[in-house]
Amino acid sequence: MPGGRLTAREREHIAAGLAEGLGYTEIGARLGRPASTVMREVGRNGGPESYRADRAQAATRHRARRRKQARPPASPAPGGDGRDPRVVQDLAESYTALLIEQGMPRMMAKVLTCLYITDSGTLSAADLVQRLRVSPGSVSHAVAYLEQQGLLRRERAPGTRRERYVIDDGIWLRSLHASIRMNDALVTASRRGAEILGAATPAGARFASTAELLILVNEAHQAAIEEWQRRRDPKAGQGS
Repeated sequence: MPGGRLTAREREHIAAGLAEGLGYTEIGARLGRPASTVMREVGRNGGPESYRADRAQAATRHRARRRKQARPPASPAPGGDGRDPRVVQDLAESYTALLIEQGMPRMMAKVLTCLYITDSGTLSAADLVQRLRVSPGSVSHAVAYLEQQGLLRRERAPGTRRERYVIDDGIWLRSLHASIRMNDALVTASRRGAEILGAATPAGARFASTAELLILVNEAHQAAIEEWQRRRDPKAGQGS
């Protein structure tokens, strides 16, 4: 029943499709469901490697029981500018599921997405607790992780001592720079491994090959960063 809740039978088909190595689009086509629906279902129930139909069905029943209990009203999804809050919420869930599939922990993905869909790109801890209905401790842990990855920064709200969390257009740029630094460290370690083990040995050759690959990756990342900066500010790459 497209548009309705997934049934236990549909969840079994999703699990079977994942076991076959099918993508979300193909699984969705078999069910007559959007790929985003399948992505959210898998993302909120352990990801592709851990998804189980029976556990997903049980988790859905549990969530339904919790929703029936008295709860404070949820903050509406960002609206305005002609946006449909339901469509924005669907975007948030899909983006969160995608981040989880890419390997980001669930709570960190929720916090990052919550900030990302906000026009200001700025929310306080209290805002995040209210919007995500999670504990302050969960928000604090997620923020620490995202800050370490260079995906957000902290600042004080003007005229107050209240801390808030901020993202901007450069979050993935900072993430790429962090990745380049990590790869540089791995290149150094790999070269040392090749030297110690001997480049002519299988183990040494493995380290040498790793170093070569990571150098190419870093060169590609740096070229992409420079091209992105040039497109955003064509004058930046011109001489005086």
